[in-house]
Amino acid sequence: MNSSQLLANRFREVVLEGEWVSNTNFKDQLENLPVEQAIKKVGTLKTIAVLAQHIHYYIAGVKKVLEVGTLDIRDAYSFDFPPMETQEQWQLFLITFWRDAEEFTVLVEQIPEDQLSEPFVKEKYGTYLRNIDGMIEHCYYHLGQIVLINKILLDQEK
Repeated sequence: MNSSQLLANRFREVVLEGEWVSNTNFKDQLENLPVEQAIKKVGTLKTIAVLAQHIHYYIAGVKKVLEVGTLDIRDAYSFDFPPMETQEQWQLFLITFWRDAEEFTVLVEQIPEDQLSEPFVKEKYGTYLRNIDGMIEHCYYHLGQIVLINKILLDQEK
């Protein structure tokens, strides 16, 4: 297995189907979550829905780089989303999230080994390897937040 396949597997694990590092993944946490819980505020924390949209924003943005070579996302806009209000909106978002994550995984698997050490769009952004590895770490960071927020919400219901 080459480095691109290993990266793709690590990404798939945190978003779609793994349990090795955190005993869960985004799909496990979000798939059957009612929108009411996804959008419920806990103090000043971001909602589960906003955190999921934030991660999707980066997946979609980096996916576009892998597809066409342009980086159009900006950190300043990574939490700017219209309010999520209905179960239908939530479900449509999740469908898009899972589809983009699957497509991202396939694109990462196809990156030639030598491209991983090349600059990602611009030299100041580091290499492809650094950006994809950073994406995986970023996913785990926010997955941990989602798990904790979900536990707080469930405890509040008791």
